Amino acid sequence: MTAPLFSGRARRSVAALGAVSAGLLLLSACGDKPTSLATVTVGTSSVSAEAACHDGKESLTMERLQECLTEAKNSKTLEYGRGDTLRLGVDPEVVEDGKKWQAFLDGQQITEPSENTYRSFPGADVFATGGQGEAPASKKLAFVQLGEDGKPISVWTFDLKLK
Repeated sequence: MTAPLFSGRARRSVAALGAVSAGLLLLSACGDKPTSLATVTVGTSSVSAEAACHDGKESLTMERLQECLTEAKNSKTLEYGRGDTLRLGVDPEVVEDGKKWQAFLDGQQITEPSENTYRSFPGADVFATGGQGEAPASKKLAFVQLGEDGKPISVWTFDLKLK
């Protein structure tokens, strides 16, 4: 009778180490690092997301930008009540090297390009209609990263749902 070369515990440890190594190898082979995050906060609720549209270091075409602003799917949703404080934030990498960002609501610019990583709108009513009928149930909020040349690089999208 021969003794086993490795105990059951040693075999499991080697298998786990192999699985972790294979996972790290696959991750490093991807080559695409995640994009920076953008965050929307309403009251005490926050959601963060990676860019919905990002073409590496190249600028987005105007057609692609419009598509990203209006047709983005899988946007994170946050409930918004009239008069809530809306807070918008981006990772510092978004504004590095002379880049800026700005916010859009349903495709309309609501902020000027900024190098700051945070904006706050106390008591804002993003669902105000100015007396032009009933407010929609939701609105699309987007952040657009601009390169040094002012051309769009990345777009993050969120859905604001009226409480």
